[in-house]
Amino acid sequence: GGHGQSVAILAQVGWPSLTHARLAPFPSLAGMKTLVQEESIKVPKGIKISIKSKIVEVTGKHGALKRDFKHLPIELYLANSGHEVRAKMYFAKSKQLSMLRSVCSHINNLFDGVQKKFEYKMRLVYAHFPINATITNGGKTVEIRNFLGEKRVRTINMLEGVKVEKSTGTKDEIIITGTDIDMTSRSAALVRQSCLVKDKDIRKFLDGVYVSSHGTLED
Repeated sequence: GGHGQSVAILAQVGWPSLTHARLAPFPSLAGMKTLVQEESIKVPKGIKISIKSKIVEVTGKHGALKRDFKHLPIELYLANSGHEVRAKMYFAKSKQLSMLRSVCSHINNLFDGVQKKFEYKMRLVYAHFPINATITNGGKTVEIRNFLGEKRVRTINMLEGVKVEKSTGTKDEIIITGTDIDMTSRSAALVRQSCLVKDKDIRKFLDGVYVSSHGTLED
């Protein structure tokens, strides 16, 4: 039709192709670089923190945690005479700016861990064969027996600094606690993945050990 012709004529006149015209003079907003972006978080009372070359060390009443952010192109420093952590980034696109908030979340998790500890509650779910969980090794290991009536003993070692215990009030519940959110949640994942039903429809066979709730331990 006529529309196709007019575009062809434009091309002959030697206009820059339409796509380039849109991208070159005005970079679209997504590609815009922000000059400097900053996020800050308050350091809670009773917590010692040190930042040296992007390694953050946090000490509180439950111990010390350390996390390395060297893989991120940001500046981390203490401000306000040590009562505030600031994360700064220069010339970043909006996708890269999301790192700043993530770093702040990670550091907040460090604060929560050394102040309150993280706790993952897991329920033993079974239809017929009662799953038997035994805590050994002083809370560092959990042994799971009789899952779906299997004879095999499943031994799950907790990751570093994580303890597992049986719930006192609730039947068929185990509680995993630790200061490091990564180690604690990964330990819970190891327990969950040790009891998977194979070769059955898992919508029907719901046996297993599932995380029922997680969060910080309230003092």
